[in-house]
Amino acid sequence: MARPVIAVLNGPNLNLLGERDPSVYGSETLADIEARCAAYADGLGFDVDCRQSNREGELVDMVQDVRHGAGIVINAGAYTHTSVAIRDALVTVTCPVVEVHISNVHARERFRHYSYLSAVVTGVIVGLGPQGYELAIAAVAARASTT
Repeated sequence: MARPVIAVLNGPNLNLLGERDPSVYGSETLADIEARCAAYADGLGFDVDCRQSNREGELVDMVQDVRHGAGIVINAGAYTHTSVAIRDALVTVTCPVVEVHISNVHARERFRHYSYLSAVVTGVIVGLGPQGYELAIAAVAARASTT
């Protein structure tokens, strides 16, 4: 029997983790975070489908592709603060969705304080570094198993 799948979607510039401003984002690469997600989800009885794109439309397509799965963890990067299109795609989702940000966006530039996504997702995890992904997977898994 196939295990339920949690999608982990990452937006622009997250492919540069480990190189891009380590004082803000840490030294782990996206591959490191994806491996952490897979191991953590495995322990909860889930598989993960990790995807990343620098293109807004591709992220919309990804959300649409996985909208009926076990759940979604999304770090839309800068699109969090600009994309009505990703927000509108998330409205169609029938599973739990947790928005994640590695840095504390509320302690950064003012334009990062507003999220178009927060009002339409299940929850938000901000500023806990890569561990935020694991916490998001735990939250999705808990809600997926009760629905």
